Amino acid sequence: MRGLASCYNEHAIRVSDSYCSSKPSSEAYLCPKITLSSTKYYVTSVYKVNFNSTQKPQLLLISITWTKKLIGQGFVITVTNNSDPSFHSIPKEHQLRKSKGNETLESQNLHVQVSWDVTAAKYSSDQGPEPIGGFYVDVLVNAEPCLHLGDNKNAEANGGYGSFSLVSRIERFFGNTMFSTKTRFSDAGISHDIVINFRTVDEECYKGHGHDEVVLCVHMDEKRILQVKKLKWNFRGNHTVFVDGLVVDMMWDIHDWLFFDQNNRGSAVFMFRTRSGLDSRLWLLEEKDFQTSDNGFSLLICANSKNPD
Repeated sequence: MRGLASCYNEHAIRVSDSYCSSKPSSEAYLCPKITLSSTKYYVTSVYKVNFNSTQKPQLLLISITWTKKLIGQGFVITVTNNSDPSFHSIPKEHQLRKSKGNETLESQNLHVQVSWDVTAAKYSSDQGPEPIGGFYVDVLVNAEPCLHLGDNKNAEANGGYGSFSLVSRIERFFGNTMFSTKTRFSDAGISHDIVINFRTVDEECYKGHGHDEVVLCVHMDEKRILQVKKLKWNFRGNHTVFVDGLVVDMMWDIHDWLFFDQNNRGSAVFMFRTRSGLDSRLWLLEEKDFQTSDNGFSLLICANSKNPD
């Protein structure tokens, strides 16, 4: 069976509906049950930081992962020096049992200090484990402020945070048929509501099966931007929309969701990724181009049909 990346590459410059269809699988087709919305339990945001060290400018990638499981709630921070291939990333996990604190992370020539306070953090069902207000997370590298998240201020910080931008976001859900989130496709853009769900229509899925056909629908700001029928064939594909003057490619892979083994967890993947123009490549940039290119923003939504805990 063809991989997801090869499917995208075939349609890399089309600005229209495009479906990557294969022969129907011989595995059992499972129509999703239409139930309540799903639960978001894991959110990762990756920030691109231009860090001016005493030796030379460097590009840092700082990822913040907020988690919420049965065992507890917490966040994980990882710092990667993309300018130095020999640099080993710095992972550190903080549990929210300690709602305020400081940690120091060391690796090679970088001294990373993380300060946070989520004592009065506010949450919403849409954002899952990620706080929406009443908190702060600060990251300093070699005593230089690099990243500030949240609406509260760190009393010990001197301000003057450098240039950073959100380059990717990963959200994980468990549940059945509806996934909703909010996102911005650029730092200066407005927030958009995205809803992905499976819906039934008043038709038979396939003759002789006697159940309604299930279609994949995607809405943005209450406007339908995509509807995919005949999911047994169209379980992978891509579609292009224009949002805030940007070309945004949407890609989906729901094969394992529809044809999963009952003993395994069915999964679905949806990606939204901005392009700099109609002629730019749909798939990932080469690693060597990452530092100098405006590589836009990507949102990856991963859904599991079963609770991961």
